[in-house]
Amino acid sequence: MATRVCKGILEQVVIGDMVEQGRCIARVDSLVLFVTQVAPGDVVDLRIIRKKKGYAEAVPVHLHSAGHARVQPVCQDFGVCGGCQWQHVSYAEQLAAKERLVLEKLIHIGHLQAPRVAPILSANPTEYYRNKLEFTFSNNRWLSTVEIKEHALLDRHALGFHRPGYFDKVVDITHCYLQPTPSNAIRNTLAQFAKAHGLSFYDLRQHSGLLRNLIIRTATTGEVMVIVQFGEAVADKIEHVMHHLQKKFPQLTSLQYVVNTKKNETFYDLPVHLYHGQPFITEQIDGLKFRIGPKSFFQTNSVQAQVLYRKIQEMAGLHHDEILYDLYTGVGSIAIFLAQYVHHAVGIDVTEAAIADAQANAMLNDLVNTTFVAGEVEQLLDTQFLSTHGKPHVIVTDPPRAGMHHQVIKQLLQIAPERIVYVSCNPATQARDIALLGEQYQLITAQPVDMFPHTSHVENIALLTKYA
Repeated sequence: MATRVCKGILEQVVIGDMVEQGRCIARVDSLVLFVTQVAPGDVVDLRIIRKKKGYAEAVPVHLHSAGHARVQPVCQDFGVCGGCQWQHVSYAEQLAAKERLVLEKLIHIGHLQAPRVAPILSANPTEYYRNKLEFTFSNNRWLSTVEIKEHALLDRHALGFHRPGYFDKVVDITHCYLQPTPSNAIRNTLAQFAKAHGLSFYDLRQHSGLLRNLIIRTATTGEVMVIVQFGEAVADKIEHVMHHLQKKFPQLTSLQYVVNTKKNETFYDLPVHLYHGQPFITEQIDGLKFRIGPKSFFQTNSVQAQVLYRKIQEMAGLHHDEILYDLYTGVGSIAIFLAQYVHHAVGIDVTEAAIADAQANAMLNDLVNTTFVAGEVEQLLDTQFLSTHGKPHVIVTDPPRAGMHHQVIKQLLQIAPERIVYVSCNPATQARDIALLGEQYQLITAQPVDMFPHTSHVENIALLTKYA
């Protein structure tokens, strides 16, 4: 099918494979295009919005025919809020794209000729799977093109997600398919109450307003935590809001609030006030209990976390006489999950609060063969640490998206454990680190796991063993 250019529009472009960041690739002559909000096989007209060296970015302006992978999105806000980039693509196609992404990164960045990538582990359910969502209050609601053209007097208040590319505009959400009950009811009830009582929604440009953020955490145990972030310390209004939430949702396990008058939304350096209930909720994975506080990092998909952890345990090939290190342990969930299969598990994380949670979680599960240490991984992994805790037979590493610090890679090569299990949410930096470990270690297998359906994110487990 020939592509014409008419008034700056590329006509009749056939869309190719899905790639990173929720985009698809297309080619017009020698021009490579990255296109959002399209599906493989679509035939569309495109407008180029940005030209780069070697490629361009484009958006669809007309759909001539739907491709084989296109499905009807379930969410009315799809394409606007940015929460689910691939909801318009069949789940089978999403899985194939994620599996292909892992393979391509291992080949092109990891410099591996024929890496073994196992079939991706799919998620079930694919909706209402997140255990944590953060909503933003704003007095500058994102308006549709129709609303703007009508010039009507509109309610500009919003409680929802930031519009991608617009830091000061928020898409008002009435139903989100990411988090289970009672998330939607809590958000909508609070928004309606605030509007009815004239409470100010946050102004993201002026950094003013009472209501700033709403965080909802749920657990498969049925427990629910709600944290309201206020931008102003007005005691009577805070009491008004919190009392209403407690009254409307008496089943809440934990109801807390934060007063944040800083310019940034981060509250990890601020005190959190318990208004009602417990200071934490409890999650269960494979019979193990985990305490989750308002600042705790925890796998966002609890159901799929069990799939992930079971696969890590299987790939690690653990023995009861072995010592295991869990680097970047967070609240200790991987170390605690694997502790039952080894002699001793040692977790390291830079965040002291996370280590405190890990220690509490170990006690919660009556574990006596775990140790958790706070500090930078690259600073702790020295000969003294090995002497104190024992040389590990297996190291599990689950670093941030940036990957492992170069010093940590050097230390792993010096420690030379028999096996390394590398868990990553960023296949690109994982492949880079695997290449750096390649002087002593070979990749046995890679196992993609879909933790976030309808997004381009993919988790990958890589098993590395020492060369014979």
